[in-house]
Amino acid sequence: MDVAPAFSVLLLFLVRLSLWVVEAEVHHYDFVVAEKKFTRLCKTKSMLVVNGQFPGPTIYVHKGDTVLVNVHNHGDYGLTIHWHGVKQPRNPWSDGSAYITQCPIEPAKNFTYEVVFSEEEGTLWWHANSNRDWTRNTVHGAIVVYPHGSSYPFPTPHGEQILIFGTWFTYDVNKVIKEILRTGKDVPISDAYIINGQPGDFCACSKEMTYRWQVDYGKTYLIRLVNAMMNEEFFFAIAGHDLTVVGIDGSYLKPFTTSYVMLATGQTMDVLIETNQSPSRYYMAGRQYYTDNLFFTGYDKTNATAILEYRGRYNRLSSVFFPETLPSYTDYDSATQFRKNLKSLASKEHLIHVPGNITTRMYITASMDRIVHADMDYTLLSSLNNISWVNPSTDVLQAYYRNLSGIYTSDFPDEPPYYFDFVADLGDTSTHPLKGTKVKILEYGEEVEIVFQSTNLLNASDEHSMYIHGNKYYVLGEGYGNFNSTRDPETYNLVDPPYLSTASLPVKGWLTIRFKANNPGVWGMHCQEGRHLIWGMNTVLIVKNGINPETSIRSPPPNMPSCQSSLSILRGRPLEVSAE
Repeated sequence: MDVAPAFSVLLLFLVRLSLWVVEAEVHHYDFVVAEKKFTRLCKTKSMLVVNGQFPGPTIYVHKGDTVLVNVHNHGDYGLTIHWHGVKQPRNPWSDGSAYITQCPIEPAKNFTYEVVFSEEEGTLWWHANSNRDWTRNTVHGAIVVYPHGSSYPFPTPHGEQILIFGTWFTYDVNKVIKEILRTGKDVPISDAYIINGQPGDFCACSKEMTYRWQVDYGKTYLIRLVNAMMNEEFFFAIAGHDLTVVGIDGSYLKPFTTSYVMLATGQTMDVLIETNQSPSRYYMAGRQYYTDNLFFTGYDKTNATAILEYRGRYNRLSSVFFPETLPSYTDYDSATQFRKNLKSLASKEHLIHVPGNITTRMYITASMDRIVHADMDYTLLSSLNNISWVNPSTDVLQAYYRNLSGIYTSDFPDEPPYYFDFVADLGDTSTHPLKGTKVKILEYGEEVEIVFQSTNLLNASDEHSMYIHGNKYYVLGEGYGNFNSTRDPETYNLVDPPYLSTASLPVKGWLTIRFKANNPGVWGMHCQEGRHLIWGMNTVLIVKNGINPETSIRSPPPNMPSCQSSLSILRGRPLEVSAE
């Protein structure tokens, strides 16, 4: 028997495995969350930030690395940190979703997150996470995941730049949100859009602080875009320059060239730019895309701007060029056309696996609604399948893992309770949403298809940025109007659909996604827009353990933040035995 070939193959495998083990690194970061004063728009305010920075520090890793982040809360209220777009295999304990996977880190306490990177490559981000406040408006930063042991699937850029889009309030917005949660009324509108913390040339007291990026002529740069805005989807363009889109949400795309891009709330994107124009100064500008008719009528804020500035000699007193290709804020066609260009790279090195054996199908309506009280006053709500989420007394993960009763129910519906023309002019029509803590339970390995349907209740149909924690999914298609289960599946892209963690559900339209439930744990599913999230457009997917330790939830760390209001009930036993 000739064992040499088999031995050679085994040796090669062990060498590659040892290289991976050696090269995969563990990084350590300390995040100190504390108040600091900042001045924008001629006004000074104190706000929570990480390590005195706004935006916060960038985390740099390679694919497959692990990051330990010790978060010290020096603020006045509890918070969590979420790692947006990171799957966290078997590790929901460090997902950082308040009252879903943990209770908040209380003031003067700390907690160390173990952030496990697996398949992600590209740009992601981290942020404070809560459906009861807007702390993430100031507590956020970028995550850069470099390829592991290989090059990019596009020409290596000469340099790179991170641009984070945000919203600025001249006051403590969390105090306003606290009052809104009490009264049930609408949320405030931000005072400005910002790029890397600065409003830009067109805002008061801002011109000298406009963010500037210097580049050399004749180079190719990688720009990492992060939409950290509270409520807005966002168009972005650079005057005189095309952009080549190469990645989104930590996954590679088939490159395509465009004069503008559009990011859903919470989405990240990687684009290339060639600095091939006459040396001068060019605006990098962004503009909000579409908000619903009822609540944000006439809302078109001054563009957020930063400046791309060529090095060299030229007249710096000349005007800065503004992008002529930036779509208007109601340009539905431009938003739709851009999304149609998003296609997975789907190469031998970057395979895709679109689920084809669907075992669970869900049809989920996303609605803005309200409850009218006896005195004819009302409370605004949002819902998924007519269920408006209510936070439990302890986090769902603890309740599930320890088999606690009375925390949640496992009857989130697979379809809405009522069928009607969801996108018609519905005026004050209400479906009287129910408040509850209802979750959907999935068996390990199930292949799931979800069709999200936007509704026009209260004539308030809006774009929704749908996000699922702990999972990424393939976007098969989208369309305008009511989903047609016979006609619309014929339009699905099953060949190279984009692989996302956050996707846009079109206004008065539908969105279809598929994913395999192979990450055991408790994972939030919600609209990323802050106003919809605090009103209840949220639910939870629980993926059960598989058949062995490698497909089961890891054991919890010993120092999980406790829920003070529910300590008396944390005496249950683990639901299932799991192992590291």
